Amino acid sequence: MKRFLKIVLSIIFTCFICFLSYLIITKINRKKEAAENIKTIPKFSYKNVNGGFFNNQDIKINTPTLFIYFNTECEYCNEETKIIKENREKLNNVEIIFVSFEQPELTKKFAIKHQLNSYDNIHFLCDHKVTFATTFDVNSLPCIVLYDKDQKLLAKIKGQTKIEILLKKLTSE
Repeated sequence: MKRFLKIVLSIIFTCFICFLSYLIITKINRKKEAAENIKTIPKFSYKNVNGGFFNNQDIKINTPTLFIYFNTECEYCNEETKIIKENREKLNNVEIIFVSFEQPELTKKFAIKHQLNSYDNIHFLCDHKVTFATTFDVNSLPCIVLYDKDQKLLAKIKGQTKIEILLKKLTSE
């Protein structure tokens, strides 16, 4: 009986190790694929706060693009948005796209609260299918994904960022 128990436990342990290895390899492959997919702006389509849709075809050509993944209740996201507002004139030639997984009403209130709802280069989008995080390989709030004028990835920045860092990355292209 003891021998049988040892064999069964060995088999269970081996299966467990194989399963964990499979999960790790799958996650690594998914990360590599995501990193490859965001080298240039991937295809996307999200609802804007006015009820229409905004997709990668709507991005201005030959213009750097700054995606900001945010939540209206996130303190750091609010601070990041204040920094963007205070330095809006320095970012006049940058397409700024705020993306949230929240309802359009909340996102629209956020845009109005920060007085960023009336600029041609600033867009507020709602990711109602919650695909932005996987499409752009982000997992924190706020998260900035910055592309150059040729839609090539410059940087992916987790957390609140100083405007000097953003401007430096934009001018280093």
